[in-house]
Amino acid sequence: MTPPQLRPRVEGAREEEILDATVRLLLSAGYDRLTLDAVAREARASKATLYRRWDGKASLVVDAMVRAKKAPQVEVHDTGTLRGDLLATFCGRHGLGKGDASGLLGAVMTAVSNDPDFAERFRSAFIAPKVEASLRIYRRAIERGEIDADLDLDVIAPSLAGIVLHRAFVLGLPVDDDVVRRVIDRVILPAVGLRAPHAAPDAAAPGGPATPDSPGTPGTPETDDTAVTARTTTHSQEASS
Repeated sequence: MTPPQLRPRVEGAREEEILDATVRLLLSAGYDRLTLDAVAREARASKATLYRRWDGKASLVVDAMVRAKKAPQVEVHDTGTLRGDLLATFCGRHGLGKGDASGLLGAVMTAVSNDPDFAERFRSAFIAPKVEASLRIYRRAIERGEIDADLDLDVIAPSLAGIVLHRAFVLGLPVDDDVVRRVIDRVILPAVGLRAPHAAPDAAAPGGPATPDSPGTPGTPETDDTAVTARTTTHSQEASS
């Protein structure tokens, strides 16, 4: 009796082609309208090939969102400051302000609400690692003594992504790296007791090291005092003239 032959696994370049095709369809059609038949056609594969690797649409889409080339990746950077780490991690090619990142999330929002199987896979494989990456950034800042150890990280860590995504999906406003930087400087840093530079340099490069004047630092009044002194001097001169 001839033993049954094992079907070859889908891996390597072929797997990447299928994942990339899934992302393209997800961006163009959304989760609800995406089908395995459409993915098979886009990837020039058979539906049986897809089922050799994934047990259905939910597992394929989540895998694509995690591993495809256009999928938003979180690579935690260590620049030496909280502000520098947040800028380098959440701006740039795979940052929160990039169209593919917000487009992919928008494509699955209804599924997260309406499909419990997808929602569980999505939160476990896609969201949880990104939350953990954020927590690592803040824990490292605590270890450096940059922020207080008693901060509620369960609230603070997801706040940056939450604000940015609320702006994109609820308010319908554009999101780019500058918006991400403004949220970091005007919301996140004050919330943890730090002050951003008054002139936040664009060169606090996403994906690169923070510039010397880019770290958030505990609030110091020197710059504001200088401005107050200048105004007081001006008023005194006007009064005496």
